[in-house]
Formats: sequence, C-alpha cells, structure tokens
Amino acid sequence: MITLENQLEGEEDMTALDFYGIDAIGLRAKEEILPGRLVVIEGTDGVGRSTQLQLLRPWLESSGYAVVDSEMTRSELAGSGLKEAKDGNTLGPITLNLFYAADFIDRFENQILPALRAGFIVLIDRYIYSLMARALVRGADSRWLRSIYGLALKPDITFYLRVELEELVPRVLQGHGFDYWESGMDMRLGNDLFESFVRYQKLMLAEYDKMAIEYHFEVIDASMAAEQIAAQLKQKIFPLLPNG
Repeated sequence: MITLENQLEGEEDMTALDFYGIDAIGLRAKEEILPGRLVVIEGTDGVGRSTQLQLLRPWLESSGYAVVDSEMTRSELAGSGLKEAKDGNTLGPITLNLFYAADFIDRFENQILPALRAGFIVLIDRYIYSLMARALVRGADSRWLRSIYGLALKPDITFYLRVELEELVPRVLQGHGFDYWESGMDMRLGNDLFESFVRYQKLMLAEYDKMAIEYHFEVIDASMAAEQIAAQLKQKIFPLLPNG
C-alpha cells in the first residue's frame, strides 16, 4: 500500500495544487501536500460509469494502492436531504443547483481531500462537470457556476465515457428505466418521460462535448464492451500512479 511516508520521498509523486478558481480552503497557504491521485469518470446516466469503477477499484487494490470512491448525493451534510427533496419532484433549478453544490463541497472537504492527503487513489463517479452541465441546461449563469465550483482541484485525469443518444436510450430502457430528473421532466421538455429524456440528453451530451474540449477530457468510446473500456482506462491511469 502506498503510504504518506512513501509519497514524501519525491516531489514528483505529489499531486499539484491546481484549482479551477480560488483556493477557498487555503491549501496553498497551509503548504498542503496531497500525495494521492484524483481520477474522475464522467458521462451521462446509463453510460457505464459505475461498472468501470467496480472494475478499477479491485485492480488498483490488488496492485497495492489504497482506494476510496465518491459520487453525487453521498455527502453526510446534504446527501440524504437532496435525495428526499428530489423524491418530491418539486425542486426549482436554483434550489437544485445549490443542493448539489452543498453535497459536492462537503464531500470535497470531508471525503476527497482527506483521502488525497493520506495518499489514496480517489475514484470519482461524476465530478463538478456533471453538476455544471445539469445547471447549464437549466439556465444557470456560467460565471456563477465557476464561482461556486472554482475551489475544486483539477483531477489528475478525467475520463468522459461518450455514447451516442441512439445507443443510450436502449441502455436505459434495459436498465433502471427513465428517471424523472435524468429525463429533465422538471424542464417540461416533452409530454412523457421518453420524449423528455431524448431532448434532455441531447442538451446534456452537447454540454459534455464542449467541456471535453475546455477541460481536456480523455474521451472514451462507451459503445465498446466494458472490459475493453476498462483496459483503456487502466492503460491511461497506470503512468499517473505513484511509482507507476
């Protein structure tokens, strides 16, 4: 297992403190050392993010690395409240965005940063990008979003599992089916879940594609078999690992 003491042997093994905006938590002022690695998997609902996390974690652990994972709505502060609020299908876009922001910031400060300090490999199922994409398609101001999420560290690598809409629809139908929020029903984009889902996901995919360029995502063809995708992710992650 990679420990903090192992990481302190060489500065090249440290995660650079590179933020998207301000260092709101004051990590630079504290001369923080983050020996862990931050690996993000992005993509829309039903694209296979969870499957890849389930494949990556045992591979990393069997290679001797300590691993933690984090995903949306798993904050102790706001996670359960957000889930309950979404169950009512009555949240307005501003309240929804602030709820997601509170969930992320709490996880960032109390889950992600402590794990990076301890030298863990942190696997994130959707980072700030999905939160921003969801907010942008609901009309949020991009400058406002950047001010909220500017405290986020830049990941060591971000994978974007990309799939065409025509392939996404049958995947969702074969999985858990259409979800109210993932179909954008709050935006009144269609008369039923299917129509709304198609229109909403078109908007989301367009935002992801723009972010892929702006934030330098590693774009992965999610139409491949899960094992093929995992092989590509491992190949790209391995050189970033401490002593990798």
